[in-house]
Amino acid sequence: MSDAFTTRVLNITSGSSEAVVDLTRECEIFLGEAAGGRDGLLNVFVPHATAGVAILETGAGSDEDLLAALHTLLPADDRWQHRHGSPGHGRDHVLPAIVPPHATLPVIEGRLELGTWQSVCLVDTNRDNPDRRVRLSFLG
Repeated sequence: MSDAFTTRVLNITSGSSEAVVDLTRECEIFLGEAAGGRDGLLNVFVPHATAGVAILETGAGSDEDLLAALHTLLPADDRWQHRHGSPGHGRDHVLPAIVPPHATLPVIEGRLELGTWQSVCLVDTNRDNPDRRVRLSFLG
């Protein structure tokens, strides 16, 4: 594979409760090794039917606010056609339509170009599957 394209898979344990997991540091470490000071794009992708990637502020309550908003939009009750797993699990399969399973971000001089308060986050509402893979791909 060309040095213009580099990829790595992260194994993330999100836990047994709904979670917003900050991946920014892992993205920065990956770019430090893969980008070599070049401009390009970082793609973050979760190959799961019940998780997403969001760019948001963390640590000031926005991560909890996102989970609360998802509870309002996608209640964990028995309305869902998809019924295996824990009660309300069908909503987890609708999540990627609202929080997509990918994000593509600019990389300038080998560094992730985020706003002051922005973080790259895994959003996981599926309590039945705490083990996630996240694929980071740099195209320079």
